[in-house]
Amino acid sequence: MAQSQASRRAFLKMASVAPLAAALPSAIHAAAAAAGPMKITRIEAVTFRKGIKVGGGPGGNEDAEWFWVRLHTDNGIVGTGETYPYSNAEIGVLKDYSSQLLGRDPRDIDGIWRSYYKAMSMRNAGGADMRTLSAINMAQLDILGQASGLPLYRLLGGKTRSQIRVYNTTTNYWSMDNLRMGADTLKIAAFLFDRGVTAMKIYPFNGRDNYLSNQALETGMRWIKDIRDKYGETMDICVDCWGGFDFPSAQRIAHALEPYNIMYLEDAMLNANAAAYARLAQETSVPICMSETLATRYEYREFFELRACDVVMYDLTWCGGVTEAKKIADMADTYLLPTSPHTCGGPLLYFCSAHLSTAVPNFLIMESNYWKYTHQFPYYVSNVPVPVKGAVTATELPGIGAQIKPEIFRNGDAIVETVAKA
Repeated sequence: MAQSQASRRAFLKMASVAPLAAALPSAIHAAAAAAGPMKITRIEAVTFRKGIKVGGGPGGNEDAEWFWVRLHTDNGIVGTGETYPYSNAEIGVLKDYSSQLLGRDPRDIDGIWRSYYKAMSMRNAGGADMRTLSAINMAQLDILGQASGLPLYRLLGGKTRSQIRVYNTTTNYWSMDNLRMGADTLKIAAFLFDRGVTAMKIYPFNGRDNYLSNQALETGMRWIKDIRDKYGETMDICVDCWGGFDFPSAQRIAHALEPYNIMYLEDAMLNANAAAYARLAQETSVPICMSETLATRYEYREFFELRACDVVMYDLTWCGGVTEAKKIADMADTYLLPTSPHTCGGPLLYFCSAHLSTAVPNFLIMESNYWKYTHQFPYYVSNVPVPVKGAVTATELPGIGAQIKPEIFRNGDAIVETVAKA
Protein backbone atom coordinates (compact mmCIF):
# COMPACT_ATOMS: atom_id res chain seq x y z
CA MET A 1 0.00 0.00 0.00
CA ALA A 2 2.78 2.40 0.93
CA GLN A 3 4.54 1.64 -2.34
CA SER A 4 1.31 2.24 -4.27
CA GLN A 5 0.77 5.59 -2.58
CA ALA A 6 4.37 6.59 -3.26
CA SER A 7 3.96 5.64 -6.92
CA ARG A 8 0.76 7.67 -7.15
CA ARG A 9 2.44 10.70 -5.57
CA ALA A 10 5.34 10.39 -8.04
CA PHE A 11 2.84 10.15 -10.92
CA LEU A 12 0.93 13.23 -9.77
CA LYS A 13 4.18 15.17 -9.50
CA MET A 14 5.13 14.12 -13.02
CA ALA A 15 1.69 14.97 -14.34
CA SER A 16 1.80 18.42 -12.79
CA VAL A 17 5.02 19.20 -14.66
CA ALA A 18 4.49 17.58 -18.05
CA PRO A 19 1.83 19.94 -19.50
CA LEU A 20 4.01 22.94 -18.63
CA ALA A 21 7.30 21.52 -19.81
CA ALA A 22 7.49 23.66 -22.93
CA ALA A 23 8.37 26.75 -20.88
CA LEU A 24 11.36 26.67 -18.56
CA PRO A 25 9.90 28.89 -15.82
CA SER A 26 6.60 26.96 -15.79
CA ALA A 27 8.30 23.56 -15.61
CA ILE A 28 10.57 24.63 -12.78
CA HIS A 29 7.82 26.43 -10.88
CA ALA A 30 5.49 23.43 -11.14
CA ALA A 31 8.21 21.11 -9.81
CA ALA A 32 8.99 23.61 -7.06
CA ALA A 33 5.35 23.71 -5.98
CA ALA A 34 5.23 19.90 -5.83
CA ALA A 35 8.44 19.76 -3.82
CA GLY A 36 7.18 21.82 -0.86
CA PRO A 37 8.94 24.56 1.13
CA MET A 38 12.48 24.19 2.39
CA LYS A 39 15.46 26.38 3.22
CA ILE A 40 19.23 26.24 2.86
CA THR A 41 20.85 25.53 6.23
CA ARG A 42 24.47 24.78 5.39
CA ILE A 43 26.88 25.48 2.52
CA GLU A 44 29.93 23.31 1.87
CA ALA A 45 32.84 23.40 -0.52
CA VAL A 46 34.30 20.06 -1.62
CA THR A 47 37.83 19.98 -3.00
CA PHE A 48 40.00 16.97 -3.81
CA ARG A 49 43.32 15.65 -2.63
CA LYS A 50 46.23 16.38 -4.93
CA GLY A 51 48.16 13.54 -6.47
CA ILE A 52 45.27 11.14 -7.06
CA LYS A 53 46.36 8.73 -9.77
CA VAL A 54 43.84 7.47 -12.28
CA GLY A 55 44.53 5.16 -15.19
CA GLY A 56 46.51 6.39 -18.12
CA GLY A 57 46.52 10.05 -17.21
CA PRO A 58 49.17 12.37 -18.62
CA GLY A 59 51.54 13.88 -16.10
CA GLY A 60 49.97 16.60 -13.98
CA ASN A 61 46.44 15.99 -15.25
CA GLU A 62 45.34 13.34 -12.78
CA ASP A 63 44.24 15.95 -10.23
CA ALA A 64 40.60 17.04 -10.24
CA GLU A 65 40.49 20.58 -11.59
CA TRP A 66 36.91 21.12 -10.40
CA PHE A 67 35.31 21.66 -7.02
CA TRP A 68 31.78 21.08 -5.72
CA VAL A 69 29.33 23.29 -3.87
CA ARG A 70 26.93 21.41 -1.61
CA LEU A 71 23.73 23.04 -0.38
CA HIS A 72 22.09 21.33 2.61
CA THR A 73 18.41 21.89 3.31
CA ASP A 74 16.27 21.57 6.43
CA ASN A 75 14.41 18.59 4.91
CA GLY A 76 17.61 16.59 4.47
CA ILE A 77 18.05 16.98 0.70
CA VAL A 78 21.58 17.92 -0.38
CA GLY A 79 22.18 19.44 -3.80
CA THR A 80 25.60 19.40 -5.45
CA GLY A 81 26.90 21.86 -8.05
CA GLU A 82 30.24 22.16 -9.80
CA THR A 83 32.61 24.64 -11.35
CA TYR A 84 36.31 24.92 -12.17
CA PRO A 85 39.25 25.54 -12.31
CA TYR A 86 40.30 28.02 -9.58
CA SER A 87 38.77 26.67 -6.39
CA ASN A 88 40.60 29.03 -4.02
CA ALA A 89 39.06 32.08 -5.67
CA GLU A 90 35.66 30.45 -6.02
CA ILE A 91 35.50 29.30 -2.39
CA GLY A 92 36.38 32.84 -1.33
CA VAL A 93 33.47 34.14 -3.38
CA LEU A 94 31.19 31.48 -1.92
CA LYS A 95 32.05 32.72 1.56
CA ASP A 96 31.37 36.31 0.57
CA TYR A 97 27.95 35.50 -0.88
CA SER A 98 26.85 32.89 1.67
CA SER A 99 24.63 35.38 3.47
CA GLN A 100 22.51 35.60 0.31
CA LEU A 101 21.89 31.85 0.42
CA LEU A 102 21.43 30.79 4.05
CA GLY A 103 17.77 30.67 4.99
CA ARG A 104 16.64 31.06 1.36
CA ASP A 105 14.36 28.54 -0.29
CA PRO A 106 16.49 26.76 -2.94
CA ARG A 107 13.40 26.48 -5.12
CA ASP A 108 13.66 30.20 -5.81
CA ILE A 109 15.87 29.58 -8.82
CA ASP A 110 15.45 32.88 -10.64
CA GLY A 111 15.20 34.96 -7.47
CA ILE A 112 18.51 33.76 -6.07
CA TRP A 113 20.16 34.06 -9.48
CA ARG A 114 18.96 37.64 -9.91
CA SER A 115 19.99 38.86 -6.44
CA TYR A 116 23.44 37.25 -6.78
CA TYR A 117 23.90 38.59 -10.30
CA LYS A 118 22.85 42.10 -9.29
CA ALA A 119 25.37 42.11 -6.43
CA MET A 120 28.25 40.98 -8.64
CA SER A 121 27.28 43.24 -11.53
CA MET A 122 27.80 46.29 -9.39
CA ARG A 123 31.33 45.03 -8.73
CA ASN A 124 32.30 44.00 -12.30
CA ALA A 125 30.46 40.73 -12.95
CA GLY A 126 32.40 37.72 -14.14
CA GLY A 127 35.30 35.47 -13.23
CA ALA A 128 35.10 33.55 -9.97
CA ASP A 129 31.81 35.26 -9.11
CA MET A 130 30.14 33.91 -12.25
CA ARG A 131 31.62 30.44 -11.87
CA THR A 132 30.40 30.24 -8.28
CA LEU A 133 26.92 31.38 -9.28
CA SER A 134 26.94 28.62 -11.92
CA ALA A 135 27.71 25.98 -9.27
CA ILE A 136 25.04 27.32 -6.91
CA ASN A 137 22.43 27.25 -9.67
CA MET A 138 23.35 23.65 -10.51
CA ALA A 139 23.02 22.63 -6.85
CA GLN A 140 19.59 24.29 -6.61
CA LEU A 141 18.32 22.33 -9.60
CA ASP A 142 19.78 19.14 -8.14
CA ILE A 143 17.73 19.78 -4.99
CA LEU A 144 14.61 20.53 -7.00
CA GLY A 145 14.98 17.38 -9.08
CA GLN A 146 15.47 15.21 -6.02
CA ALA A 147 12.54 16.80 -4.19
CA SER A 148 10.18 16.37 -7.14
CA GLY A 149 11.50 12.95 -8.15
CA LEU A 150 12.33 14.15 -11.67
CA PRO A 151 15.53 13.99 -13.71
CA LEU A 152 17.01 17.36 -14.58
CA TYR A 153 16.03 17.27 -18.25
CA ARG A 154 12.37 17.13 -17.22
CA LEU A 155 12.78 20.44 -15.40
CA LEU A 156 14.35 21.92 -18.54
CA GLY A 157 11.42 21.21 -20.82
CA GLY A 158 11.39 17.45 -21.20
CA LYS A 159 12.83 15.17 -23.84
CA THR A 160 13.48 16.45 -27.35
CA ARG A 161 15.81 13.53 -28.14
CA SER A 162 17.00 10.35 -26.43
CA GLN A 163 20.47 10.09 -27.93
CA ILE A 164 23.02 12.90 -27.63
CA ARG A 165 25.70 12.80 -30.30
CA VAL A 166 29.18 13.56 -28.98
CA TYR A 167 32.52 14.57 -30.42
CA ASN A 168 35.82 13.82 -28.74
CA THR A 169 38.13 16.65 -27.73
CA THR A 170 41.53 15.44 -28.83
CA THR A 171 44.66 17.04 -27.41
CA ASN A 172 48.02 15.86 -26.19
CA TYR A 173 47.05 17.11 -22.74
CA TRP A 174 44.48 14.33 -22.32
CA SER A 175 46.06 11.02 -23.20
CA MET A 176 44.35 8.57 -25.51
CA ASP A 177 46.26 5.40 -24.74
CA ASN A 178 49.57 7.20 -25.37
CA LEU A 179 48.62 8.42 -28.85
CA ARG A 180 49.55 12.00 -29.72
CA MET A 181 48.04 14.39 -32.22
CA GLY A 182 50.34 15.26 -35.08
CA ALA A 183 52.41 12.10 -34.88
CA ASP A 184 49.42 9.76 -34.44
CA THR A 185 46.55 11.75 -35.95
CA LEU A 186 45.18 8.92 -38.07
CA LYS A 187 45.60 6.38 -35.27
CA ILE A 188 43.55 8.62 -32.99
CA ALA A 189 40.88 9.04 -35.68
CA ALA A 190 40.79 5.26 -36.10
CA PHE A 191 40.66 4.77 -32.31
CA LEU A 192 37.55 6.97 -32.13
CA PHE A 193 35.94 5.66 -35.30
CA ASP A 194 36.24 2.06 -34.08
CA ARG A 195 34.30 3.11 -30.96
CA GLY A 196 31.52 4.74 -32.95
CA VAL A 197 32.62 8.34 -32.34
CA THR A 198 32.50 10.07 -35.72
CA ALA A 199 33.39 13.62 -34.73
CA MET A 200 36.54 15.05 -33.18
CA LYS A 201 37.82 18.42 -32.06
CA ILE A 202 41.47 19.17 -32.75
CA TYR A 203 43.90 22.01 -32.10
CA PRO A 204 46.09 22.01 -35.21
CA PHE A 205 47.26 25.64 -35.32
CA ASN A 206 49.97 27.16 -33.18
CA GLY A 207 51.56 30.57 -33.47
CA ARG A 208 53.49 33.16 -31.51
CA ASP A 209 52.25 36.64 -30.64
CA ASN A 210 48.82 35.91 -32.12
CA TYR A 211 50.36 35.40 -35.57
CA LEU A 212 50.21 32.24 -37.67
CA SER A 213 53.13 31.69 -40.02
CA ASN A 214 52.81 30.02 -43.41
CA GLN A 215 54.67 26.99 -42.10
CA ALA A 216 52.43 26.70 -39.03
CA LEU A 217 49.35 26.99 -41.24
CA GLU A 218 50.58 24.22 -43.51
CA THR A 219 51.50 21.99 -40.55
CA GLY A 220 48.02 22.39 -39.09
CA MET A 221 46.29 21.83 -42.38
CA ARG A 222 48.14 18.54 -42.75
CA TRP A 223 46.10 17.15 -39.84
CA ILE A 224 42.88 18.15 -41.60
CA LYS A 225 43.98 16.73 -44.94
CA ASP A 226 45.08 13.43 -43.42
CA ILE A 227 41.73 12.90 -41.72
CA ARG A 228 39.78 13.82 -44.85
CA ASP A 229 41.97 11.63 -47.09
CA LYS A 230 41.43 8.63 -44.82
CA TYR A 231 37.80 9.07 -43.70
CA GLY A 232 36.28 11.44 -46.24
CA GLU A 233 33.14 13.04 -44.80
CA THR A 234 32.48 10.23 -42.30
CA MET A 235 34.55 11.96 -39.58
CA ASP A 236 33.31 15.41 -38.64
CA ILE A 237 36.07 17.85 -37.65
CA CYS A 238 35.85 20.76 -35.24
CA VAL A 239 38.85 23.10 -35.06
CA ASP A 240 39.55 25.03 -31.85
CA CYS A 241 42.09 27.86 -31.74
CA TRP A 242 41.57 28.70 -28.04
CA GLY A 243 41.50 32.45 -28.77
CA GLY A 244 45.05 32.31 -30.08
CA PHE A 245 45.09 34.60 -33.11
CA ASP A 246 44.61 38.12 -34.40
CA PHE A 247 42.06 38.88 -37.10
CA PRO A 248 44.33 38.42 -40.17
CA SER A 249 45.52 35.02 -38.91
CA ALA A 250 41.98 33.92 -38.06
CA GLN A 251 40.92 35.02 -41.53
CA ARG A 252 43.69 32.93 -43.17
CA ILE A 253 42.75 29.88 -41.09
CA ALA A 254 39.09 30.17 -42.01
CA HIS A 255 39.82 30.54 -45.73
CA ALA A 256 42.24 27.57 -45.65
CA LEU A 257 39.58 25.39 -44.01
CA GLU A 258 36.80 26.19 -46.48
CA PRO A 259 37.41 23.26 -48.90
CA TYR A 260 37.33 20.71 -46.05
CA ASN A 261 33.74 21.11 -44.85
CA ILE A 262 34.54 21.20 -41.16
CA MET A 263 31.76 21.32 -38.57
CA TYR A 264 32.96 24.61 -37.07
CA LEU A 265 35.89 26.87 -36.22
CA GLU A 266 35.88 27.69 -32.52
CA ASP A 267 37.37 30.69 -30.70
CA ALA A 268 39.70 31.74 -33.49
CA MET A 269 40.24 35.03 -31.61
CA LEU A 270 39.54 36.27 -28.11
CA ASN A 271 35.88 37.10 -27.50
CA ALA A 272 36.53 40.81 -26.88
CA ASN A 273 35.20 42.14 -30.20
CA ALA A 274 31.89 40.91 -31.57
CA ALA A 275 32.22 43.15 -34.64
CA ALA A 276 35.48 41.42 -35.62
CA TYR A 277 33.73 38.07 -35.34
CA ALA A 278 30.86 39.38 -37.43
CA ARG A 279 33.30 40.35 -40.15
CA LEU A 280 34.98 36.94 -39.99
CA ALA A 281 31.63 35.16 -40.20
CA GLN A 282 30.62 37.24 -43.23
CA GLU A 283 33.87 36.54 -45.07
CA THR A 284 33.94 32.75 -44.78
CA SER A 285 31.70 29.77 -45.41
CA VAL A 286 33.18 27.99 -42.39
CA PRO A 287 30.70 27.99 -39.47
CA ILE A 288 32.02 30.15 -36.63
CA CYS A 289 31.52 28.86 -33.08
CA MET A 290 31.32 31.13 -30.01
CA SER A 291 32.15 30.50 -27.10
CA GLU A 292 32.66 28.69 -23.80
CA THR A 293 34.29 31.89 -22.52
CA LEU A 294 31.10 33.98 -22.66
CA ALA A 295 28.70 34.18 -19.72
CA THR A 296 24.99 35.00 -19.44
CA ARG A 297 22.53 35.80 -22.21
CA TYR A 298 23.62 39.43 -21.93
CA GLU A 299 27.11 38.70 -23.28
CA TYR A 300 25.81 36.46 -26.09
CA ARG A 301 23.24 39.02 -27.20
CA GLU A 302 25.63 41.19 -29.21
CA PHE A 303 27.06 38.17 -31.06
CA PHE A 304 23.55 37.14 -32.05
CA GLU A 305 22.48 40.60 -33.14
CA LEU A 306 25.63 41.14 -35.23
CA ARG A 307 25.40 37.65 -36.77
CA ALA A 308 28.86 37.04 -35.40
CA CYS A 309 28.53 33.28 -34.88
CA ASP A 310 26.91 30.23 -36.47
CA VAL A 311 27.18 27.76 -33.59
CA VAL A 312 26.63 28.66 -29.93
CA MET A 313 28.86 27.07 -27.31
CA TYR A 314 28.41 27.50 -23.55
CA ASP A 315 29.82 25.89 -20.43
CA LEU A 316 27.15 25.31 -17.79
CA THR A 317 29.67 25.80 -14.98
CA TRP A 318 30.86 29.15 -16.37
CA CYS A 319 27.93 30.84 -18.12
CA GLY A 320 25.74 31.38 -15.06
CA GLY A 321 24.44 27.87 -14.53
CA VAL A 322 22.04 25.39 -16.06
CA THR A 323 19.02 27.70 -16.22
CA GLU A 324 21.10 30.46 -17.78
CA ALA A 325 22.44 28.05 -20.40
CA LYS A 326 18.84 27.12 -21.21
CA LYS A 327 18.00 30.80 -21.67
CA ILE A 328 21.05 31.26 -23.92
CA ALA A 329 19.96 28.25 -25.98
CA ASP A 330 16.42 29.61 -26.26
CA MET A 331 17.75 32.98 -27.37
CA ALA A 332 19.98 31.28 -29.94
CA ASP A 333 16.99 29.34 -31.21
CA THR A 334 15.23 32.60 -32.14
CA TYR A 335 18.17 33.19 -34.54
CA LEU A 336 17.96 29.56 -35.78
CA LEU A 337 21.40 28.87 -34.32
CA PRO A 338 22.42 25.41 -33.03
CA THR A 339 24.15 24.80 -29.69
CA SER A 340 27.18 22.70 -28.78
CA PRO A 341 27.91 22.47 -25.03
CA HIS A 342 31.46 22.58 -23.68
CA THR A 343 32.10 19.80 -21.11
CA CYS A 344 35.83 19.52 -20.46
CA GLY A 345 35.56 20.20 -16.73
CA GLY A 346 34.25 17.77 -14.14
CA PRO A 347 31.69 14.95 -14.12
CA LEU A 348 28.70 17.01 -12.98
CA LEU A 349 29.19 19.38 -15.90
CA TYR A 350 29.15 16.33 -18.18
CA PHE A 351 25.93 14.99 -16.62
CA CYS A 352 24.15 18.35 -16.69
CA SER A 353 25.18 19.03 -20.29
CA ALA A 354 23.64 15.70 -21.27
CA HIS A 355 20.40 16.71 -19.54
CA LEU A 356 20.29 20.09 -21.26
CA SER A 357 21.17 18.56 -24.63
CA THR A 358 18.28 16.13 -24.18
CA ALA A 359 15.88 19.04 -23.73
CA VAL A 360 16.86 21.88 -26.08
CA PRO A 361 15.49 21.74 -29.64
CA ASN A 362 18.51 23.46 -31.22
CA PHE A 363 21.17 20.91 -30.28
CA LEU A 364 24.04 20.10 -32.64
CA ILE A 365 26.64 18.02 -30.80
CA MET A 366 28.13 17.75 -27.29
CA GLU A 367 31.74 17.62 -26.21
CA SER A 368 33.21 14.51 -24.58
CA ASN A 369 36.70 13.32 -23.75
CA TYR A 370 37.79 9.69 -23.83
CA TRP A 371 40.31 9.98 -21.00
CA LYS A 372 37.86 11.77 -18.73
CA TYR A 373 34.87 9.43 -19.10
CA THR A 374 37.04 6.30 -19.21
CA HIS A 375 39.57 7.03 -16.45
CA GLN A 376 39.06 10.26 -14.50
CA PHE A 377 35.31 10.63 -13.95
CA PRO A 378 34.70 6.99 -12.85
CA TYR A 379 37.06 7.52 -9.93
CA TYR A 380 34.52 9.97 -8.48
CA VAL A 381 31.17 8.90 -9.95
CA SER A 382 29.90 5.38 -10.56
CA ASN A 383 27.44 5.91 -13.43
CA VAL A 384 29.34 8.08 -15.93
CA PRO A 385 27.68 8.09 -19.38
CA VAL A 386 29.95 6.39 -21.92
CA PRO A 387 29.30 6.88 -25.63
CA VAL A 388 27.61 4.00 -27.43
CA LYS A 389 27.63 4.31 -31.21
CA GLY A 390 28.84 7.88 -30.77
CA ALA A 391 26.08 9.01 -28.41
CA VAL A 392 25.28 9.24 -24.70
CA THR A 393 21.98 9.25 -22.82
CA ALA A 394 20.96 11.39 -19.86
CA THR A 395 20.27 9.48 -16.66
CA GLU A 396 16.68 9.02 -15.46
CA LEU A 397 17.66 9.39 -11.79
CA PRO A 398 16.22 12.42 -9.94
CA GLY A 399 18.11 15.71 -10.13
CA ILE A 400 21.50 15.61 -11.77
CA GLY A 401 21.54 11.88 -11.15
CA ALA A 402 25.28 11.45 -10.66
CA GLN A 403 26.00 8.64 -8.22
CA ILE A 404 28.94 10.15 -6.37
CA LYS A 405 31.07 7.48 -4.74
CA PRO A 406 30.91 7.69 -0.92
CA GLU A 407 34.37 6.19 -0.53
CA ILE A 408 36.05 9.36 -1.80
CA PHE A 409 34.77 11.07 1.35
CA ARG A 410 35.73 8.18 3.65
CA ASN A 411 39.28 7.84 2.36
CA GLY A 412 40.12 11.55 2.37
CA ASP A 413 40.18 12.06 -1.41
CA ALA A 414 37.26 14.49 -1.06
CA ILE A 415 37.86 17.30 1.45
CA VAL A 416 34.74 18.99 2.83
CA GLU A 417 34.85 22.54 4.20
CA THR A 418 31.81 24.12 5.81
CA VAL A 419 31.61 27.59 4.33
CA ALA A 420 28.55 28.77 6.26
CA LYS A 421 25.69 27.39 8.32
CA ALA A 422 22.51 28.74 9.87
